[in-house]
Amino acid sequence: MELKELIAYLKYQANLNNVELARNLGVNRATLSRWESGEIKSLNSEAKQRINQYFKIDVDQYLTHNLVKPLLGTVKAGYDLSAVENIERYLEVSASDAIKGDYFLRVSGDSMINAQIYPGSLIYVKAVNDVASGSIAVVLINGEEATVKKVIKKDNILILEAANPEVANRYYSIKEVAEIPIQIIGQVLYSKIEF
Repeated sequence: MELKELIAYLKYQANLNNVELARNLGVNRATLSRWESGEIKSLNSEAKQRINQYFKIDVDQYLTHNLVKPLLGTVKAGYDLSAVENIERYLEVSASDAIKGDYFLRVSGDSMINAQIYPGSLIYVKAVNDVASGSIAVVLINGEEATVKKVIKKDNILILEAANPEVANRYYSIKEVAEIPIQIIGQVLYSKIEF
């Protein structure tokens, strides 16, 4: 995690604007701006100590282990949802999960309910461009439509398989995969329901 991402996360978590955060940390707004823009990439020990005390965290642990991951918006467990990437907020993860994945997406639709991925669930995703046959993946269709499906590779066919018998599977030839294109953009590591 970069310093600018940590600052954005801490501002979001504490619901503070730049003036309030700068005042609470005892720095001027120009310094805070340089942290946020990425112009300053590391903190001196005094600044680390102030952030650690104010937020009751270990800055080095967050920066080293990337313990915060973005929730990038919504993906359809179904079809026909435009792919839009907006950071809704940040979620904390364990150190072991931090090294495995990259971001969260909120699921819309019910095509994966028999895989325990329900409407409103959050899925934790590792950014990849290929997965093993049988893996559940985030797939981008024609650069615009994002969906979550089990990816099956057979002979010269790619199948996007739903985990709901009421939702049709989609079949693509190798030619269609290249021309449409069909792109795997992430592997689903797990899903969770927020309460």
